[in-house]
Amino acid sequence: MTNPHPAPEPGAAAETPGSTTSDGPQVPGPRRSGEPRRPTLRSDLRASWPDGLAALVITAAVFVLLYIRIRNETSSTVTVMPFMADAGAFWLYFLSQAFGWSALLWAWGTVILGLLLSGPRPSRLPLSGPRLERLHRTTSLNTIALIAAHALFFGAELVRFDTAAWNSAVATAFVEVFVPGGYDSGTGQIAIPVGQAALYLAIPLGLLFYVRHRIGPKTWRVLHRCVIVVYVLSVWHTLLYGTNVWYDGWFRTGVWLLQLPIAALLLLRLLRPARRSEKLPGSPGASAGARTGWALRLGGRLAVAAVLVALVAVVASGRDGGRSVPPKDTSSTHNHD
Repeated sequence: MTNPHPAPEPGAAAETPGSTTSDGPQVPGPRRSGEPRRPTLRSDLRASWPDGLAALVITAAVFVLLYIRIRNETSSTVTVMPFMADAGAFWLYFLSQAFGWSALLWAWGTVILGLLLSGPRPSRLPLSGPRLERLHRTTSLNTIALIAAHALFFGAELVRFDTAAWNSAVATAFVEVFVPGGYDSGTGQIAIPVGQAALYLAIPLGLLFYVRHRIGPKTWRVLHRCVIVVYVLSVWHTLLYGTNVWYDGWFRTGVWLLQLPIAALLLLRLLRPARRSEKLPGSPGASAGARTGWALRLGGRLAVAAVLVALVAVVASGRDGGRSVPPKDTSSTHNHD
């Protein structure tokens, strides 16, 4: 929702979850008839239920798909952890996986919306700018909720199979799921802290929008652009720990493929920024500060271009960092825990 006092520059928002083009502070004064109110957390939470309902439907569909693939032993999860072939016994784990996949999908959509709002927009979009901004904010809130649900159901699975007293089991699960370094088994020693970092960054950075008038628009923009790190950490966590994408194959390559539009839109956003202050001049300024800023902007553009080229190479070659599928007459002995 745009801020009428003063009107922001077009596409001034950050390119990550929770951003909007109304990044200027509200100026006190009476609201004229027809002017939009400044969006609040309460109003966006009320407006987020259709998006949240869609997220739950997608999560349920993913859960059913995962469950069927486990029952049919066509999921690589069974190859990684053969004891999980009993889908009914480990349904909480698969529900946690389903929430994780929907969280990644919602984070992807939120980033796409943010880049469309903050960079050059297509001439025709199905929704108006203000509606896109509100959808961007509601998907951001639902992304945080989905990540939290992913972690909570994983913790519930740990408690369920812990033979200790319930209070001890809950305490142990809390440490393993929410305390960095608390999970000390297998690949999780790296993957779990990466996921924890995504959650702990998503909450404050995603909610900063609602206090931007207190911290100032410039501070909010600088901090909020760091939310792209949340998405990168989420993808990294998935590729490291998602047993569905443990091995090489079309599913893992598909995750890499989804990153192409984000990298392309981010590069376009950097090459054609809406703010004059973010444009790259033809030559660096005379002062040391101007030269440093010019070098940083040029370096950012080159880095994103290199990432885009690398993603194309990964997708085209199929070498996406996955493990080789073991022969069918053997099973993995890796304890994924």
